[in-house]
Amino acid sequence: MAIPPAARPEASLFARAMRQVTEGGLEPVDATREKLLDAAYEQFCETGVARASMEEVARRAGTARITIYRKFDTKDALVDAVMLREFQRYFGEYLQGMAAASTAADRVVMAFVTSLRTIGGNRLIRKLLETEPAMVPGVVGGGDGRTLAAVRDFVAHQILREQGAGNIPARVRTIPAADLLVRIAGSFLTTPSDLVDYDDEADLTDFAREFLLPILGLKRS
Repeated sequence: MAIPPAARPEASLFARAMRQVTEGGLEPVDATREKLLDAAYEQFCETGVARASMEEVARRAGTARITIYRKFDTKDALVDAVMLREFQRYFGEYLQGMAAASTAADRVVMAFVTSLRTIGGNRLIRKLLETEPAMVPGVVGGGDGRTLAAVRDFVAHQILREQGAGNIPARVRTIPAADLLVRIAGSFLTTPSDLVDYDDEADLTDFAREFLLPILGLKRS
């Protein structure tokens, strides 16, 4: 089954980070900008986004107030840059994990565990869930479903690749399976469950092997 090219504009920072990391579109490192992003991340983790100010971030970074406005026009632009960098880090870890996994089942489990541990376990995401929970679904998944569709298409391509190599049964319906996997992971990310512990890799692994592998016609090893 062919996957139609996405005709949708990128809906969120999550989709943008996915494209930049997987397609090699990362911007050159700017030391001053990175220092401001580090300071903003720490500030947001302490106070949340709403209570933080550009001036506080500049002071924490040890830069002049005018410097932060030269790098980021608005607070929203700063928040976007911080979140984009966190998602870029996630996709970097994802690609490393995929390269290390030896079987299709291991890759499916790795993708789920990495998502929940690096995004769901992220200090900033956890703080936002505490202080500004309404912000998290839009940041992670986009508010109009277009990001979910973009991630679903990405996952569907991975499934197709595994099917082409004979690792996932051809009978598995690629797009519905990808959609279900993405919705399950997205739900755990935006609405934390007391059934899984983001900090317990073994628990997450067991959950993925028991409940996610059957979606792709794979057996729990």
